[in-house]
Amino acid sequence: MSVKNPIRTLNAEVARKIAAGEVIDRPNAIVRELIDNAIDSGAKSITVEVYGGGVEKIRVIDDGCGMTEEDLKACARPHATSKISSEVDLMNLTTMGFRGEALASIAAVARLSIRSGSFKMRASITEDHIIEPASEVKGTIVQAEGLFENFPARRQFLKRAATEALMCKNTFIEKSLSRPDIAFRFLNDGEVKLDLPANQSLKDRFIDANDYKEDKALFFELNAKAQGANPDWSFSVIIGEPAVSRTSKKEIFIYANKRRIQEYSLVQAIEYGGQGYFPNGTYPVAALFAEVNPKLIDFNIHPAKKEARFYDISDLHHGVSSTIKNFFLKYTRLNFTEDKPADEVRTFDFERHISYKPSETISSDLSDFRSKYFGVKGGSSYSESSYGGSSHTKTSSQDFIPPTLQSSNLDASSLADQALSQTPEHQEIKYVGKCLGTFLLAEKNNCLYIIDQHAAHERLLFDKIMSSQGGSQPLLIPYKIHTESKAQDNQLEKLKEKLTAIGFTTQKIEDSYWEISSIPERWTGTEFDLRTLLFVKQVEPDEIIRAIAAMTACKAAIKDGYYLDDETAFELIKKAFTLEDPHCPHGRPIYTVFSREKLFELVKRT
Repeated sequence: MSVKNPIRTLNAEVARKIAAGEVIDRPNAIVRELIDNAIDSGAKSITVEVYGGGVEKIRVIDDGCGMTEEDLKACARPHATSKISSEVDLMNLTTMGFRGEALASIAAVARLSIRSGSFKMRASITEDHIIEPASEVKGTIVQAEGLFENFPARRQFLKRAATEALMCKNTFIEKSLSRPDIAFRFLNDGEVKLDLPANQSLKDRFIDANDYKEDKALFFELNAKAQGANPDWSFSVIIGEPAVSRTSKKEIFIYANKRRIQEYSLVQAIEYGGQGYFPNGTYPVAALFAEVNPKLIDFNIHPAKKEARFYDISDLHHGVSSTIKNFFLKYTRLNFTEDKPADEVRTFDFERHISYKPSETISSDLSDFRSKYFGVKGGSSYSESSYGGSSHTKTSSQDFIPPTLQSSNLDASSLADQALSQTPEHQEIKYVGKCLGTFLLAEKNNCLYIIDQHAAHERLLFDKIMSSQGGSQPLLIPYKIHTESKAQDNQLEKLKEKLTAIGFTTQKIEDSYWEISSIPERWTGTEFDLRTLLFVKQVEPDEIIRAIAAMTACKAAIKDGYYLDDETAFELIKKAFTLEDPHCPHGRPIYTVFSREKLFELVKRT
């Protein structure tokens, strides 16, 4: 450093303001810190009032244990806290606040006042813990006024009052979600915006706080915990069915020990759990509330406690994804496979889903699929229609239709009648025709079904691939994976059997080194890809195979605009109705259903 600009130590006041800016950057940060303190006080009721977007005034009222006169004299000093006494306590945190920065930081950038018991304290840049008598109150009332009034440069970067008030409300919602045992009220400029009663269920609190308009019956609460007498983790997850989907991940909330955190891997676990049930480009609405042994999680890595460091997150990740997946498998099977009256049929966005693995097996070679399903012997093949940019060429379906129909010279109507007489499950299906080069139309149970031919064929291929996993192929040069931590080593040890089951022959050859000597036949990735999937994306082994199968089926299935003759189209419809999970592997519905009553309603017919 030059003589002109020598290094010097900042004076205490400047350092205090800089530190305060890390904690209190806008009004909602005050809301966050004061709610944390109110929760730690044992409050059963918390009210947050915001005026002028929180810049003018923020008041938080609670009925907790309150503060003594001695507490008030020291509470807004830097690093003053009743939550911890030594660094050892940082490794076993059970409170929301612990650093002792909140009140001191607020007093550094606003006018702070606190009423508790029969005393009131004032602190700011110009006042230092002034204590005076006041009328007695139960609990504590904390008020912050004139945010950044002495920092015009910082104040000018705040947004409009309405925007800042919305941020305060979102922070209020974030804090209220994990504590349904506490009553929360939020007022903006004197108007009650949210009033959440105490002792709600997690599901009701999640729906009410976020003011979701969907039926509560479309949301579910799932619970799980680690094995053992003293499990290191447990969780509850609230999740909506695919009818409650969103186009972004913004409404997937992650909580650890009642704090909302940003944790990509757990958001990903929720995504994986719902994979195949939510259409492409959509995500679940969900909230994960995990309780983790405090010794295995560190919150002391972010000024606003928005992030956490886990000792080993892989087991919790697996628990979340498998619990959600198993729920959709079991719940949707129960609901979807039931025969429902026509007036109960809903557009398929609201149908349930299950994973289906048929017992029939076929060759792993995709050319066999294409030959057996829509492929043609003797050189004939399916082709694109004018919708797809090519000519109309009929598909031979001799390998596709039942043997009893192969020698038939009946027209399409007679063919359909003959097919309907074969088995009971097909007696109510009537083939109507094709439309728009993409959809097949059929009647069943007094309803009209509009079937996506690509999605239906894709699901059929996917199920067959998943039911015949294929073999394993040896590598001339085995993969060598170096684990960079004990957590990664433990993760591979846990996944070893599963990886072997799907074709990755895995063996530990020395400390921190693993060898992969064979891979699944359909695997097209690299050593780096596998490492990324296992350690970065935390993908379960089953999901690796699922992704390969989904991609393979999608590429092999007939596309939009491909022309199908009536025989092949009708056979595809019949097979589509046998699927227990009528979605393509990417979550798109195979068909949409309209009841007779719904169609009458659409055309205003009575």
